[in-house]
Formats: sequence, structure tokens, C-alpha cells
Amino acid sequence: ALARRLGWPGGPGTPFDVLPLVVQGADGKPDERPRWFTLPQDAVLEVELAHPEYTWWRSLGLRWHAVPALANMCLEIGGICYPAAPFNGWYMGTEIGARNLADTDRYNLLPYLADRLGLDTRTDRSLWKDRALVELNRSVLHSFDRAGVTVTDHHTESRRFLTHLGREERKGRRVGADWSWIVPPISGSATPVFHRTYETVERHPAYVHHPEARARALGEAGGPLV
Repeated sequence: ALARRLGWPGGPGTPFDVLPLVVQGADGKPDERPRWFTLPQDAVLEVELAHPEYTWWRSLGLRWHAVPALANMCLEIGGICYPAAPFNGWYMGTEIGARNLADTDRYNLLPYLADRLGLDTRTDRSLWKDRALVELNRSVLHSFDRAGVTVTDHHTESRRFLTHLGREERKGRRVGADWSWIVPPISGSATPVFHRTYETVERHPAYVHHPEARARALGEAGGPLV
């Protein structure tokens, strides 16, 4: 919505259009207008989603970008917020398959996929949501692996996190974690991170939520848009 208000004409009109970057200076000019920049096509790697068993899955036209990059947080060092500090990592499959493509306020694909899979959607007791969710996550992992793009799974990362936690605790260092973020959005109780609690202590330097990021996205902060 912000990019549109700034004059971006829009993409091809698919559910997976690549949005532009919106940048605004922070050099003391309160009237500086945000500007949008289209990403070069050769800078965007996307993964087409297929399924290891269902050949019709590819015809759905689902895809997702290969690299999760964040540019709306600030790197806080010594109490100073550095907003121009983008960073990236690699995806855990559930971020795409259990949240981005499945959440009802995002792509909400579970009802459609359940229908294509022939599941009984008349009652929740058939567990159609759970079954569709598992197949969607299988699709993500299978497709990224086939494309040679790094992706990890929630079982592997749960074990890795507890290994990290144990190593730090043995050295007498406190580790902060939010249970709701550490426990994966599917099969939570089947992972070891589910069965313990965590301190909510924060350590700095750290990436933190930018105090104006949401307001700026809504056009409510960061100077005039026109």
C-alpha cells in the first residue's frame, strides 16, 4: 500500500509479485520523501513449488523467494538505532509452508489444497487442515532441495537450538528466547524445544523492531508521502 501511494505502478498482478524497496533518508530532513526502487530481475531468485508425490502440484503456480531478507529493523548498538542495516539468512520451511502460505490473513491456501487433495473439509475432526499443512510443508522442503537452495526444517533447528543453549549454559552464559518463536508452528510437541521454558532476557548489540517501521508502512510516520 505504501509503495502504491508513492507512485509504484505495480507488478504483473500475480499473487507473488516482487515488491520494491522503499527507502527514506534519516539525515535530519523531516520533509524528505520516501522513494521506491524496483529490484533487478536477476537479483531475485524464486523457487517454484512442486510436490514429491502429487504431479499436479506444479500446475498450481506456487512459488516463493529463496532468501529471507529484512530491512525494516534497526541494529541497536550502545543505545543507538542504526536503521540502514539489512540482513538475511535462510528459510526454515515452516516459515513459508506453515505461516506465509497457510495463515488465514496471508495466502490462506489450506482450504484450496485440502479440496485438491480430496480431504473432508466439512468437519475439523477430519484434521484436513493438519493434513494439508503437512503436504504444503513437504512441498516447500522438496522444492528448495530440488532447486539447490538452502532451507532447513523445524526438527533439525530445534535440536540445533538446544545444542547451542546447552553449550552457552555450560559456559555460564544466559540465553534469552521467546518460547512462542522458538517452538515451530507445526508439530510443536514433537520437537524438544517445546518441553522446556526459556528466559526472556535480551542481549545487545541486537536487531530490534524499528519504533517507526509499522507506522511508516501505514503512511503514518517518517515524513510526508507527497
